[in-house]
Amino acid sequence: MRVGSVRMVGRVCAALLVAALGGAVRGQVPAGQAREPFPGTLDDHPVIGYADTLVHDRVARLNDALADGRVALATEGSTGVLRSLLAALDVPESSQLLVFSKTALQSQFTGPATPRALYYNDAVVVGYIASSPVIEVAALDPKQGVQFYTIEPPPSGQPWRLARTPACLNCHLAQSTLDIPGFIVRSHQVDREGRPLLALGVTPVDMRTPHPQRWGGWFVTGASTAPPYGPLGHMGNLVHMRRPDEGPEILADMPFRAWLGQAPEARRYLSEQSDISALLTFDHQMPGFNLITRLQWEARVAAYEGRSLDTDQDIEARREALADYLLGVGEAPFDFSVTPRADFARALIERFPRDGQGRSLAELDLTQRLLKYGVSFLVYTEAFAALPREVRLPVMARIMAVLDGRVTAPKYAHLRPGERLAARIILRDTHPDVRGAWAEGR
Repeated sequence: MRVGSVRMVGRVCAALLVAALGGAVRGQVPAGQAREPFPGTLDDHPVIGYADTLVHDRVARLNDALADGRVALATEGSTGVLRSLLAALDVPESSQLLVFSKTALQSQFTGPATPRALYYNDAVVVGYIASSPVIEVAALDPKQGVQFYTIEPPPSGQPWRLARTPACLNCHLAQSTLDIPGFIVRSHQVDREGRPLLALGVTPVDMRTPHPQRWGGWFVTGASTAPPYGPLGHMGNLVHMRRPDEGPEILADMPFRAWLGQAPEARRYLSEQSDISALLTFDHQMPGFNLITRLQWEARVAAYEGRSLDTDQDIEARREALADYLLGVGEAPFDFSVTPRADFARALIERFPRDGQGRSLAELDLTQRLLKYGVSFLVYTEAFAALPREVRLPVMARIMAVLDGRVTAPKYAHLRPGERLAARIILRDTHPDVRGAWAEGR
C-alpha cells in the first residue's frame, strides 16, 4: 500500500510554503525564477516523496545488517528478541516507559495488565506489548522524518526483517505532529480497562504542557517530591472507576498497584519501571524532532520552488521557533524535584559529547527544569545535522546570540548568566556548527 493513501485530511498544503534556499537541490529552478506552488500536501511534494524515497534511518541500516548476517536477533526466553533488538538499535533498556491506554496500532493488546513498553534513544522508539507477536519501531530518518516499522517472527529459515507500516500514519500525520509524519505524545483520561474517555479531552504533550495535565494513560514510577495526585502532581497511574455500590465514578490507582504487585518477568516485561525522568525527557525530545523535520521539509520545498530564503518570514519564524524550543522557551516550570533513574541519566549523557571540563548538554536538572544548562542535546542529533546549512547555521547562531547576550527578550529570562556561559563553552568545545556560524558572521 502506498504510504500517502492513508493520510489524514486537514493538513497544511505546500502552496502555503513561501521560502527558498541557495545551493544545489534536486529539481531546483534557476535563480530569479520560481515554480508554481505545489497544490498537494507536504509529504507528497516531489522534493519530499515520503512514500517512495529510499530511507537511511537506523532501522533501514539494521535491515541491511540482518539480511547479510552481520547482525542476528536472539530468540531465547520470552523477551530475547526484544532485548537483542534494543541492543542492535543501541536503545537503552533503562529508557522504558509504560503506556496502558488503548491507543496506537495495537490497542486491542494494550491495557493496564499488558501496557505498551516504549524504549527510545535519539533516533528510534521501540514499542513492545507482551501479549502481541508484533514489535513496533519508529525510526527518525535524518531527512525523511519518522518511518514506521513492525517486526514479527519470520517463516522458518527466513531472516528477521522490519517492514514499513503505512497504517501508522492514520494517527501519526496530524495537526499535533505539525502536519508531517511525526511522533505523538498525548495524555488521556481512561477507564479501568485503559479505554480513553475522549469526551473528557485529549492533551497533546510537549515540554510546555503543565505537569498536572501530563501522563494520563501512562504508568509513572520514580522518586519525586510532588504529591501523587495533587495540584502539583500528574494524571499518571489513574483510571476512572465505579464504586462497588455502583455509585459515582472515582479516580483510583488500583490497576497501577496491581501492576507493581507482580514480578515483571512473570508478565514478560523487562522491568516494572516507567521512570518520571525518562517521561520528562521523552516529552521534550519527540515534539522537538517534529519541529526539526518540519523545518527540514519546508526548506527543501522552498529551494525546489525557487524562493528567496532571505526575504521569507515564514521560514525565519520556523527557525526562531526551533531555536526557542532548543533554548527551553516556555518550558513548564518544575514545582517539584525529581531524582532520575541513575542508569537512564547515565545512558543519556553517554550519547553526547562533553566539553573540556566534562560537562554535557544532556545533564539533567529536574529541580527547576529538565536540563541543567538550559540548551537541548537535540543539537547533536543526526536530524539536526541533516538540516540544510542555510537554515541550520542561523538556528545555531541565534542560540549563541541568546547565550552571549546579543539577542535579548523576556522569553529568555529563564537562562541565568552562569548557565549561559557554561552552555556557550560546551557548544564552543563540542559543536562543529558554532565556528561555522561565527565564520559567516551570523
